[in-house]
This record gives sequence, structure tokens and C-alpha cells, in this order.
Amino acid sequence: SRVLRADPARKGLLYAGTESGMYVSFDDGLSWKTFQLNLPIVPITDLTIKDNNLIAATQGRSFWIIDDITPLHQLNNEVAAKPFYLFKPMNTYRMGGGNGATSKTAGTNHPGGVLVNYYLKDTAKTDTIRLAFKEMDGDVIKVFSNYPDKENDESQLKTVPGMNQMNWNMRYKGATTFPGMILWWATTNGPTAVPGEYTVSMSVNGMEQNQTFELVKDPRSSSSQEDLQEQFDFMIAVRDKLSEANQAVIDIRKVRAQINDVVKKAGEENEEVTKMGKEILADMKTIEEALYQTKNESRQDPLNFPIRLNNKVGHLASLTSIGDYKPTDQAQAFFTEVSADIDAQIADLELILGDRIDAFNKAVYDSKIDAVKLEE
Repeated sequence: SRVLRADPARKGLLYAGTESGMYVSFDDGLSWKTFQLNLPIVPITDLTIKDNNLIAATQGRSFWIIDDITPLHQLNNEVAAKPFYLFKPMNTYRMGGGNGATSKTAGTNHPGGVLVNYYLKDTAKTDTIRLAFKEMDGDVIKVFSNYPDKENDESQLKTVPGMNQMNWNMRYKGATTFPGMILWWATTNGPTAVPGEYTVSMSVNGMEQNQTFELVKDPRSSSSQEDLQEQFDFMIAVRDKLSEANQAVIDIRKVRAQINDVVKKAGEENEEVTKMGKEILADMKTIEEALYQTKNESRQDPLNFPIRLNNKVGHLASLTSIGDYKPTDQAQAFFTEVSADIDAQIADLELILGDRIDAFNKAVYDSKIDAVKLEE
């Protein structure tokens, strides 16, 4: 053995670096198991532990780091016998960062976010697996699943038999979007969670386990907890307003397709229905073009065509998300202004989708337009 180190957080947990690899002992050295993982077969010349990270100096392969060894602190025979187990995540700094693409010549950086380790004894005997991140009062922030429900914004969870690790980027649900939407310098991402206590739950085959963890404020940030909360609350409001604008566009396009189908069947012989339908289509087009730049077909098109209301609020989200600062007075004032414009367009749309659509449907019913009509 080249080097031997004792884990300060768990009595009896030892790490050994040898001429040909790494080993671990849970019983104060009475027995040893290989602890090679993805480390190449290489001499280990030194080991140290800092902030529950294990750092290995090698001869010929530079430094290697295991970012989180707290699962080793929690591991025991009882855990190993369970069909699944969710390990308590480490407290995580609320800050950016990411590991990017895996390189063949350089190490992979620690991902920005909460690392969650969990154990699955046998994936063949499990049905739906879910990891849900929640506020302490139980409100769900984000869900990951091996069979994700896309309509509820669940994300894909990849699992294998044995130990698994996933990363939550600390973000809340993003804004509603629609196919083909092109915005300029705007984000539809949800805001990053504020520092504080959170819960992660794992459910497998109807059984559930919960763990708590903490998001810790970036020590380099000069903003207070109140500032960060104000930034978060503002960005939630911005996200929701962007969702309202985008949902209005979705509703317009759904209704347009149905009206076009009816007008086509009505033809010239049903003049009242055709006239009402075309008027509704024209008024909805005006609202849609106020909410979204419908001329955009490529990422560069916004250079030629001015941005509309949803792009304005999406751009505000991009600007407010920069740094850890509460929104400026100007941001607040602009949001009030653009929100009023969006609300006015949605109010006009609601009038169309209410009384005018009811009247249109009645006219269609009275005209007895054929449900199926073949072209001559």
C-alpha cells in the first residue's frame, strides 16, 4: 500500500491507495474491497478528504476526485438488503457551473446542481420509478421518471441495476411553449430555487422514501436571502405571464384549425356561418400577431421582424436571471407595462372564445352543415 486514510465522518471507514489501484474497508481494515470505479489501473501516491470529497493523487494520471462520498457513510447491510434506497444528498451551493461534454483528454467537472445517489437492486422487477423534488410544505418542484409524463413536465430518469446518480439543476418548471416558437434573447426556463431546506422523494412500486437537503447561498454573493426571494418571486410571475401569452397562441391555433374546417364545409351556401367564421379568424389573427412574431421561421428572423409581447416578457426573464440580484425598479415597471398589454390581448381573446364562439356554434348547428363532406 502506498497510502492509507481514515474517513473522519465514519469510524472504521478506510481508503487505501496501492501500486495498482484503490481499495476500501468498512471494518477498520479487517477486510478490503476494490474501489476502482472508473479510475485507471495506476499507482495511488496520496489521498485526502475535503468536504466529503475523496481526492487521489496518481503517478501518471494526475488528480482524481470522487465528488460525494456520503453514500459510503450511509451504506450498511440493512441498506444493501433493501430493494431500493435513496441516499441523503449533500448540501449544495446555489451557484452555476456544469460538467459539459465528456472529454477523452481532460477530467469532467462537477455538475452544477444537486447530486442525488440512489440504489436499485433489480430494475427488471420495478415498474415506474420517480424522483420528486419538493418544497418543505410538499409542493412539487420537479419530477424525474423512467416513464415520464410529458404533459406534467416530468423529465427522463435513466436507471441501471445497482448504484445510480442524477443531477437536479435546482430549477422550477419552465414556461408553457408551443411547437416552432422562435424568440430572440429570451428564456422560458423556470427560476432557480432559493437557499433553504428541500425534500427529495423516491417512489418505486408504490413504496416511497424521503430525504431532506439544503441549498446553501453562494458565499461570494452580496445579496441577502430577502433579495434572492424577491428575485425568485418576480421570475415566477414573469414565467407565469409568459405561459399565459403562449397558451393564448396555442388556444388560437387550436380554434383556428376547427373554424377553418367548418368554414370549408359551409361553403358559399352557408353565408352567415362563413362570414362569422372569417371575422373570428381575422380578429384572432390580430391577437396572435400582437402576442407572437408569427413571421419568425428561423433563429435569425427576429433581426428582420420586431419582437412581440411574449418575446418582451421572455427577454425580461433572461435579464432578471443574470446574477443573484433582486429585480430593478425599471424591471418591475416594464413588467407591469407589458403584463397589462398581454392581459388586454387575452381579455379580447376570451370574449371571442366565449360569446362569439357560442354564437358561431349555434349558427353552425342551425345551418345543419354536414359533418362529412366529400370534394366534388
